[in-house]
Amino acid sequence: MGGYLTVRREASAEFTERRSRFIGCAKPVGTEKDALSFLNTIRSKHWDASHNVYAYALRSGQLRRYSDDGEPQGTAGIPVLDVLVKSGLVDTAVVVTRYFGGVLLGAGGLVRAYSHAASLAVRQAGVAKMRPCRMMRLFCSYSQYGPISALIPQCGGTVDETGFTDTVELKFHMAKEDCPAFEKKLADATAGSVSFDVTGEKYFEFLEDI
Repeated sequence: MGGYLTVRREASAEFTERRSRFIGCAKPVGTEKDALSFLNTIRSKHWDASHNVYAYALRSGQLRRYSDDGEPQGTAGIPVLDVLVKSGLVDTAVVVTRYFGGVLLGAGGLVRAYSHAASLAVRQAGVAKMRPCRMMRLFCSYSQYGPISALIPQCGGTVDETGFTDTVELKFHMAKEDCPAFEKKLADATAGSVSFDVTGEKYFEFLEDI
C-alpha cells in the first residue's frame, strides 16, 4: 500500500513530575533544516528552561537525531526518539522542555518523564497516514455530475476543486490502489462516456487511528 505516518499538526502538552515541569512539543517537518528551525523556536521561547531535549526522524535518508541537552546520557533524547520509532513516525520533530523543580528524578524517572512528555505531544498533534495518491481530472455533463461526485468518495477519493462552465470539471485525488476499481465503476456508471486524466502524483493525508 505504501505511505508513511507523521504528526498532523504542531501541538504541545505538559505535565508536572515532582515539581519539574515538562512541556512536550511536536511538529511535522520535511527536512533537517525544518527540524532545527523548530528546535530553535522552542529554545527561544523557553530560553530560561533547564533543558530543551529533542529528537527527530526524517524519511529522507532515514535520518534520526536526538540530544540529551545536558541531562544524563541516555535518559532524555533516546526516550523521546523511541516514542517516534515505536509509533512509526517520520518527518516529525519533538522537543521536550524541562523546568527543573529542585527534586532529582533519577535515571529511570527521567526516562519515564521524557517518554511521557513526548507521547503526550504526539497524541495532541494527532497522527496521519500519508499515502501516495494520483491527482486526477475529468469532465462530465451536469446530469452526470451528481452520480460521479458521489462515486469519487465512495471509492476513497477526495474532490479538490469543481468548475462549472458548459461542462463540469472535477479535480480530485485518490490512493493509487483505489484507482482501478474507480475506473471500472466510472465506466459502468457512464457507459464509458467519461474518463479521467492523471495530472500528477502527491502524498495526501488520511486519518490514522493508533
